[in-house]
Amino acid sequence: MTKTQATAWPYGDPTWLVNDRFGLFIHWGLYALPARHEWVMSYEQIEPQKYQKYFDYFEPDLFDAKKWAKIAKEAGMKYFVITTKHHEGFALWDSKLTDFKVTNTPIKRDLLREIIEAFREEGLKVGLYHSLLDWNHPEFPVDGLHPQKADEEFKKKTANRDVTKYTEFLHEQVRELLTNYGKIDYLWFDFSYPQMTWDWANGKGKDEWQSEKLEDLILELQPHILLNNRLDLKRGVDTSPEQVLPKEGLKEDGRPIVWESCQTMNGSWGYHRDNMDWKPTEMLIKMLIEAVSKDGNLLLNVGPNGRGEFDGLDTKRLKDISEWMRLHSRAVYGAGSSHYPAPLDCRYTQKGNRLYLHLFAWPFKHIHLEKLGGRVDYVQMLNDASEILFEEEKSTKKSGADNIKLTLPVQKPDVKIPVIEIFLKE
Repeated sequence: MTKTQATAWPYGDPTWLVNDRFGLFIHWGLYALPARHEWVMSYEQIEPQKYQKYFDYFEPDLFDAKKWAKIAKEAGMKYFVITTKHHEGFALWDSKLTDFKVTNTPIKRDLLREIIEAFREEGLKVGLYHSLLDWNHPEFPVDGLHPQKADEEFKKKTANRDVTKYTEFLHEQVRELLTNYGKIDYLWFDFSYPQMTWDWANGKGKDEWQSEKLEDLILELQPHILLNNRLDLKRGVDTSPEQVLPKEGLKEDGRPIVWESCQTMNGSWGYHRDNMDWKPTEMLIKMLIEAVSKDGNLLLNVGPNGRGEFDGLDTKRLKDISEWMRLHSRAVYGAGSSHYPAPLDCRYTQKGNRLYLHLFAWPFKHIHLEKLGGRVDYVQMLNDASEILFEEEKSTKKSGADNIKLTLPVQKPDVKIPVIEIFLKE
């Protein structure tokens, strides 16, 4: 973490997050059973009584937390974030504040505890996602996102719902999570929407959530913890790049900030049986490189199915990523942006005096690197440590700087994205 990133930072030390760069996001809840998107309750306007069938039949008998954790570790992920409760209101832990919880389903186990313990055992940092919304709670005010937004009779009956009673429930559930599950490294809230309005309702933000009071509670219980920026307090890890990567690294007042891009592997966060918009592995690796090259993190999502397993296409991609990370992780962990200009179809990441050239397109025989003349000691392919010969190129009116020319093998190395490791002179 740089001094500029540390300026006025209100939470625990984010150095570990900035160093680790790559995490696993897990969206898992009752929505795995309809298998039509994690917002299926809202999109299809399913009232809680009809949604109850998913609760009654939630029995992920093939679930193996240790297998999940092993897959994540092998893929090179250093931390994970698991949904404790999504907008549907279902608690994945044995909450004492609601009956709408996993231990009352046919599986009758605290699955969150099993997941946290398994991932900790593999050495990953623990992150908890927690929805600020709750479409199952009897005091959560109906708005334009609620599943019963079009039910006029229901809206009239619930017009006097008391958001403060819901907020108390929200805070107490967070207290449970931060009291009963050991050290939590990262708390990932979702989401605030005060800017959204409808003719008959307003969105919700820091006033409804009592975000400052909630923040105080969190820091009292776990002072070291990191929070994201979705409490509507304009602070924390910036997780606003959702399903996008910014054009450049994120800044506030000209200073770099800690940020993370969350991405799905297909078109849905929760398990979606029929969504075939799968991103190729090469694209996912490029997303990771792109994020790191701009001083950001990548939080890559899986949506386990109703039996408790990762989709085969998720698993295949994670396995392919694991092989790339096995060979190239030192261009990711602890690395960040570089001030050197990268060639076309390439990205730089840098860690100390090691500059990493990620080649998104393999050039024929040579590549020219600007402003590195007189600055390079040694160059090699990162995947096999084979030497890459280079020579100095004197500046010309066209280049305007001292460059170097690398001589590459004609054949692209047998890796998804080749990386060249450049050792700069001290």
